[in-house]
Amino acid sequence: MRSAGPPRAHRDRAPCPTRTQAPPTTSPAAAPADQEATGDSEATTDAEAVADQETTADKGATAEQEAAVSRRPRLPSFGGLRGRMVLAFALVAVVSALGTGALTFREARNGLLQRSQDGVVDQFRDEVGQVVPGFATPADQDTLTELASRLVSGHRAQSWRVVATYGALRADAGSGPAPELIGRELRGRVETHSVAVFQRVRARSGTVLVVGLPVTYAGGSRGLSGLSVYLIVPQSGEEAYVAALVSAVERAALPSLGLAVLLALLLARGVLRPVRELRGAQRRMAEGDLGTRLRVQGSDELAGLAGAFNETAAALEKSVAELRRMEARARRFAADVSHELRTPLAAMTAVTDVLAEEAPRFDEDTADAVRLVTEETMRLARLVEDLMEISRFDAGAVELHADDLDLAESVRRTLSTRGWTGRVETELPAGVRARVDPRRLDVVVANLVGNALKHGAAPVRLALRPLPSPRGVEIEVSDRGPGVPEAALPHLFDRFFKAGAARTRSESSGLGLAITHENVRLHGGDVTAANRPDGGAVFTVRLPLAPPEDAGKTPEARA
Repeated sequence: MRSAGPPRAHRDRAPCPTRTQAPPTTSPAAAPADQEATGDSEATTDAEAVADQETTADKGATAEQEAAVSRRPRLPSFGGLRGRMVLAFALVAVVSALGTGALTFREARNGLLQRSQDGVVDQFRDEVGQVVPGFATPADQDTLTELASRLVSGHRAQSWRVVATYGALRADAGSGPAPELIGRELRGRVETHSVAVFQRVRARSGTVLVVGLPVTYAGGSRGLSGLSVYLIVPQSGEEAYVAALVSAVERAALPSLGLAVLLALLLARGVLRPVRELRGAQRRMAEGDLGTRLRVQGSDELAGLAGAFNETAAALEKSVAELRRMEARARRFAADVSHELRTPLAAMTAVTDVLAEEAPRFDEDTADAVRLVTEETMRLARLVEDLMEISRFDAGAVELHADDLDLAESVRRTLSTRGWTGRVETELPAGVRARVDPRRLDVVVANLVGNALKHGAAPVRLALRPLPSPRGVEIEVSDRGPGVPEAALPHLFDRFFKAGAARTRSESSGLGLAITHENVRLHGGDVTAANRPDGGAVFTVRLPLAPPEDAGKTPEARA
């Protein structure tokens, strides 16, 4: 008989030792160059259950790892870029650590099990090659028992269990795992093939390596003798090594994740510093500091962004400065023209007054011409006065002379002075007092009531109401006219704006409501315009009981 060949595919078959005996001699089957193996399996101790092969398990594990890597985790929504960057780095670190650990574990485990398996199969093959030539076939029960005992005698410390079979006869020896771990598929391969077969089986006690060697006749035929030997040996040492490897990977995972998070924090801090500086610069520019600039460091994308911001800020500062110069020139021009027109207008007004007194003595055409000149002169005089008032607002030259007034009495005086007492319905409760500028309150009330009388319809109503919170007063002027077009409401308080084409040649200069808005703003209040649901326009003025400390200053002066 001769021993079985090596289980590794790259190892050459050993020469076959022969014996000269009368009966046909037998030898363990030499393993061919492509020795069969069924691989690892997960099985119970049931002898009829066939374990899954390790290659299938390894492929399944590899597929799960590749699927886990291919599934890209979706980043949750965080409040800031820093949190998203740290989370991204942490996820990359976890995925990298898991992938590297899984691949390292797989290769180390496979290499360890392969070396252990090759060593056990080689050792068992050599042992069989030495012992089997002393036995002949057909074998009886005693022969099988002696064969199993001799094969295991030198390896009791390794917990070997050897099973020898011949037909229906079976004998085993040793202290290793139970013989029932030899599955039906493994036995079938050993009994029908002249190659060594091995299989890793998962038992309750752990992983077990099962090796089967068919014994063949010596000589050229190398036919199967019917005698088969099996080795069952636990792999507790290999399992302990694999467990230690897993533990080492687990211990290294947490420090690696902590290091990745720390590096992510440092990197995020460096990356976000220019972003924070850009945000601060943008905020300062929004507050009016157009001279804000960023330091440009390096040549990366963030440096390019800082440079682009500086260029934009410089262009914006230049444009705003030019607009301010143009606006200042326009205001000075309007103020200068208005001032220069006051003297000739005063003379023209005096002349037209004299002509108006003499108009009844003129013929009809001359009288009409005198009245037209008088009206247009008065309209031009009011326009110049309004322009002068707006110029003072623009120049910041206005002054607020506030006094404690009875608002109801002040409103009555305004209506009486202009002859509107009988044309306006009033709701003026007594005892409503506030600190206001009498002249500017008179302008506000006169402009709103005059606007309602000219462009609205009766009845025109004026109501004065105290406001509990915040403490102040409300003056409401309403009419029953057609109201204001919705598209015109946002522009009513703009300068030179007129709500309709019919008003373009009216006595209105288009500055009355703008002056009203400025006077209310000087008191720290606000004025709004709206349409009543049942028809007509309503203007509402809200004033505090006392003007603020910075009353009388323009927005530029307050800033």
